Amino acid sequence: FSICFASYHNGIYRFIYSTCSLNYLYSINIKLECMRELKNHPSADQLDSYDKYPCYYGDDLELVYTPKQSVFTLWAPSAGNVRLNLYSSGEGGKPEEQIEMEMADDGVWRTRVNRDLKGSFYTFQIEKDGKWLDETPGIWAKAVGINGNRAAVIDWNATNPEGWESDRAPELKMYSDIILYELHHRDFSIDPDSGIEYKGKFLALTEPGTQTPDGQSTGIDHLKELGVTHIHILPSFDFSTIDETSLEENSYNWGYDPKNYNVPDGSYSTDPANPVARIREFKEMVKSLHEKGFRIVLDVVYNHTASTEHSNFNLTVPGYFYRHNSDGSYSNASGCGNETASEREMVRRYIIESVKFWAKEYHIDGFRFDLMGIHDIETMNRLREELLKIDPTIFIYGEGWAAADSPLPFEQRAVKENVGQMEGIAVFNDEFRDGLKGSTFDEQEPGYASGNINGHFEPVKYGIVGGTRHPQVDYDGLLYCDGPYAGAPSQMVNFVSCHDGYTLVDKLQLSVQGEHAEEELPAIDKLIHTVLLTSQGIPFIRSGEEIMQDKQGEPNSYKSSDSVNRIDWVLKAQNRDIFDYIRGLIALRKAHPAFRIPTVEGLEQWLHFLDTGDSGIIAYTLGEYANGDMWKEILVAYNGNRNEAGIHLPEQDWIVVCKDGQINLDSQEHLPGGDVSIAASSALILYRN
Repeated sequence: FSICFASYHNGIYRFIYSTCSLNYLYSINIKLECMRELKNHPSADQLDSYDKYPCYYGDDLELVYTPKQSVFTLWAPSAGNVRLNLYSSGEGGKPEEQIEMEMADDGVWRTRVNRDLKGSFYTFQIEKDGKWLDETPGIWAKAVGINGNRAAVIDWNATNPEGWESDRAPELKMYSDIILYELHHRDFSIDPDSGIEYKGKFLALTEPGTQTPDGQSTGIDHLKELGVTHIHILPSFDFSTIDETSLEENSYNWGYDPKNYNVPDGSYSTDPANPVARIREFKEMVKSLHEKGFRIVLDVVYNHTASTEHSNFNLTVPGYFYRHNSDGSYSNASGCGNETASEREMVRRYIIESVKFWAKEYHIDGFRFDLMGIHDIETMNRLREELLKIDPTIFIYGEGWAAADSPLPFEQRAVKENVGQMEGIAVFNDEFRDGLKGSTFDEQEPGYASGNINGHFEPVKYGIVGGTRHPQVDYDGLLYCDGPYAGAPSQMVNFVSCHDGYTLVDKLQLSVQGEHAEEELPAIDKLIHTVLLTSQGIPFIRSGEEIMQDKQGEPNSYKSSDSVNRIDWVLKAQNRDIFDYIRGLIALRKAHPAFRIPTVEGLEQWLHFLDTGDSGIIAYTLGEYANGDMWKEILVAYNGNRNEAGIHLPEQDWIVVCKDGQINLDSQEHLPGGDVSIAASSALILYRN
């Protein structure tokens, strides 16, 4: 007795032949291709639901290379057929060979080439619904040719600079010790007066001893002089908008338009056509920063892709990697045309494995997530767990919001309001930003530090306590939220400007009005940085902020020219007083753990706000011996008025550290307390033993 069953799926006829004694499964492809068992591959009806796609957890996706063979593996569960195209160069020409890949388990396709392919380039191509899609280097590509259109076969040993195996990040005891500094590769070094040879390149951060014509240190020496701990570099993966074959055109972009997530961008290398060069030079940059005492944070953009229909995601598994609206259209919480669906298992796995790759292969010490609110909480928590296994000091933070609404339910989003569910992950503090300098959404509105003392007290105090719960903060007075959301001060990144929006100077020039406004700006700038660098939580500085760099009033310079975006290093000499003041604040913060209290309980114990009435002054004490500080008690007072204001201080023998816009950690000036005047737009920092 026998029965033959036949089924058809994606161009493949499958015949199941049954006898009374034995059951055999035969998979017969009419193209004479060898196929695997049916049970691992969903039916056409199942494929209508992305959640029913099989998942693959092997560590061999994309390419496993040895001189004897290369094994190519692609996860493409909805493909009817897949082929591998081999090329001799990174651009131009036709494939030297096309190889039909074979379906394996869990939605993957695989083929093996038994010869040494080092130096070759390749793409994948899938057939979907009878149509061959465009070529793609694959979503897991880790080396690519020029413009990232073809993946490359390389010897990874050739990418390591000398001493790479012994490269180590400097010690980090607690997250609260972090001081972040955000920079863009091109901005930081492209100025003709930077004294840097490798302008606009990864290697710019490997050059010691660079100076301006008037002898001011630039580049990595400038960072060392300033004293920050972590260098946050804007997106450095392979992004779309810069044509690497025409770099002489000096095109500019921030890099928030992802193309290949696991490869350094070629425009920042000295040879974009050489797949090894960009990798080795990125590693040289990392090693150089580590040797100088810095940790490195990579700005990552997993929330969207630059292209949608022709992205590597859609050319591999159409539709799967993106969220969709109920009508089937792409949802757009990124404001860039699409948003990724991190809650799907293989999208989640992709994000986690990609970040782990940067941490392990490139020795990255932290990750800043663009529009982190688009991702789901579970993905971020799983990511954190995986990074803890690699290095428990890796720091994760992100924008705790999205650019628009999303189909992902609010309670699942990794937004600032939900950061209490994401232990060890931090978010930016927009309450502090807008309370201190004025609204981001109203360019002419001043903030507390520029004279708008009414209604901005509580947002500033909220930043002072690191976004945590404190009995002396009135949370009804906040701008955007109705309560604290950080479980620890280290979950809150305080900032006043970043690459987005106006620079601090541009904002102040627009919002500070009056006959003497221009001459008041340096004092207001100093006050803002005093509040920033003496508040609990983690301070964040945008590059150029320390020398009062502006962007000529441009609020969105993501593709503006170098003349708008570059650091004008001449400003360092012109605004040396500002630089030295901020450098002094950083030294104060690093020397005194009272400004780096790691817990909510510690803040409640040691930080106490003083009653200053309606004076416009915010004042508080830190003590006794807060967080193990050598000073018994510290008193900090900020005068947000654009005129002198008075405060009554406890009558003790105070030593003055900061007064009238000057800071001196070794000061011997004494103040007895009582009624004291504080200069307009300035701070007073005292201590007693």
